[in-house]
Amino acid sequence: MQNKGLKKEKSRQKMLAAAGRSFRSYGYSGIGVDGLAKEAGVTSGAFYSHFGSKSAAFDTALSAGLDEVIQAVPELQSEHGANWVKSFADYYLGKQHRNDLACGCAMTTLTPEVVRAGPKVHTLFEKKMKSIADLVAQGLSGSSDDDCKARAWAMLSTLIGGLTIARAMKNVKTADEVAEAAKSAAIKAAGKTRAMG
Repeated sequence: MQNKGLKKEKSRQKMLAAAGRSFRSYGYSGIGVDGLAKEAGVTSGAFYSHFGSKSAAFDTALSAGLDEVIQAVPELQSEHGANWVKSFADYYLGKQHRNDLACGCAMTTLTPEVVRAGPKVHTLFEKKMKSIADLVAQGLSGSSDDDCKARAWAMLSTLIGGLTIARAMKNVKTADEVAEAAKSAAIKAAGKTRAMG
């Protein structure tokens, strides 16, 4: 019985990972349940039995993608000390992350889909993004919590917007220019950091 439950959870995780990659690559309207199931190597029936609908799969993939950021920020802060913002910006706007749409950060790839979604998805997104901003703010040094939070939002917005624009450029040189400018602006927006952990 336990093996059956483990197998079912493993299958669900495989489908969730495939859904996350697919929604990031093709957008919500760019892929249907049959395509999501095919990406996961399962039948459409199996996909429906785990998620119930395409929209439920998107909600779950969005939540899981933002949870990855929630987990990654404290790890970056602990690993890189006071230089964590520079390390974050270097990774976020680096060529490898820019070129990997399918496995890229959910903050950038899935936000445009959230804009078109209903209130439930907006609520989920806002809750997770507030958690991310809080974690970022904890790694900043400032005159007040509000000051750190404002700088956290500015940094995140600059990284997300910069990555979106860089990815949209045809010319690699232009994309690099955008990425470098956004990286500098994000580090400046974050301001003084503090070592965590």
